[in-house]
Amino acid sequence: MKQILFVAAEGLPYVKSGGLADVIGSLPKALQHQGAEVRVIIPLYLQIAKKHRKEFKFVVEYTVNINYQEVPVRVYQGEHQGITYYFVEHQGYFERGVLYGYDDDGERFAYFQKAVLELLNQLDYFPDILHCHDWHTGMIPVMCKENYQNDKRYHNIYHVYTIHNLAYQGNFSRDMLDSCLGLDMSLYDNGNVRFDTGISFMKSGIVYADQVTTVSPNYAQEILTSEYGEHLEHVLQMRAHNLTGIVNGIDTDEWNPKDDKFIPCHYNKVSVFKCKSENKLALQKELGLKQDKDIFLLGLVTRLTDQKGLNLVLEQMKWMIEANMQVVILGSGDGYIEDEFRAVEAGNKGKFVFYCGYNEILAHQIYAASDGFLMPSRFEPCGISQLISLRYGTLPLVRETGGLKDTVIPYNEFTGEGTGFSFANFSGWEMMECIHRALYVYYEKPKAFRQLMRQAMNVDVSWEVSAKEYMQLYNQK
Repeated sequence: MKQILFVAAEGLPYVKSGGLADVIGSLPKALQHQGAEVRVIIPLYLQIAKKHRKEFKFVVEYTVNINYQEVPVRVYQGEHQGITYYFVEHQGYFERGVLYGYDDDGERFAYFQKAVLELLNQLDYFPDILHCHDWHTGMIPVMCKENYQNDKRYHNIYHVYTIHNLAYQGNFSRDMLDSCLGLDMSLYDNGNVRFDTGISFMKSGIVYADQVTTVSPNYAQEILTSEYGEHLEHVLQMRAHNLTGIVNGIDTDEWNPKDDKFIPCHYNKVSVFKCKSENKLALQKELGLKQDKDIFLLGLVTRLTDQKGLNLVLEQMKWMIEANMQVVILGSGDGYIEDEFRAVEAGNKGKFVFYCGYNEILAHQIYAASDGFLMPSRFEPCGISQLISLRYGTLPLVRETGGLKDTVIPYNEFTGEGTGFSFANFSGWEMMECIHRALYVYYEKPKAFRQLMRQAMNVDVSWEVSAKEYMQLYNQK
């Protein structure tokens, strides 16, 4: 049985700021179904401590050297759905208002990574696979291979490193190499960890891991180019023979319209047409939209950033409001986008709703009630929302980039094939053309639209296929 340790900065069901948490919350379960034994390590953040610390078991206390001082580490253990979780406690570093975005993030996550490597020694637990995720864990393969090269227990570990979003790289001062990571400055001088005049946690993980993965096949190809490579394309090109794109899945137990506890009318592929109308009416009533089961409802559940294409939405808002549809947006992010959406809602009551923030119950209701789900991303490594939309028979309207291109088949009016609608270029005009195409099929070809809904719900969006691909990768050790 393969022993696999996941190391990440966040993970459901304990804490979430983005799609990384969804993966950490669901992929380990799928891997265990494939016969692996999986454990997970994340920091003990304030929101986890408040809610769960009393139920966790204290495991061990030790120290790691940060800024030439011995800093205490306390580790707790919990279990969820058969997965063992370890939580690294440091109140000063992790019990703060939000997860990231602090001036000392480099020091915080250097501490976390050092704590993880020493925990293996403390527990006498040395997994076959150490699977690290995103920049917060990128120095683990480096420290393991450079600082423990004479220790066979560490030397035998196989390192897999997953890029969830290349845009966030963990770039810090080179002084951290010695002061926080305990690594020799020669690694900066020879270029192994150097990025511009500093160091990059993301680059380091790419260089030192045995296998590098990212979260969709198309994104794996995109990041080899200057357009999407975020100035790391040349490094990725050197590792191209060890770079694999494996598309994400979703937790199909949590996201299941047959028994979703948050939606008023449960449904399957047979009852989707009737029940989606009932869910739509219920959501319209709750949010103050004009109640009309026949109008096209377009949903968005997203971070409000330009990366997600919200600038295109704002650019085309006049035409979206004039179109024969209602729009509901759930999310938070850039302040100017939030302010613009509030203003649009104020002038278009009954047709446009903006809920600022995140509401899990409302998210489920939007997926279940909407006819279309808009994702006009500038880039999208994989995307989770389009997978949930497919599961709920809500047709994704997506830009053909990253995982969106891998997972949504555009409607072909001649063959009837498709699971959604798409557009190629990052253009507001093309986005509106895509929306109008969906509206045309919805109103003028209702049978074709219903067939697309069935086809969407037939797509396997579970982790089963992807988990098998990961197991094949792990077995290369």
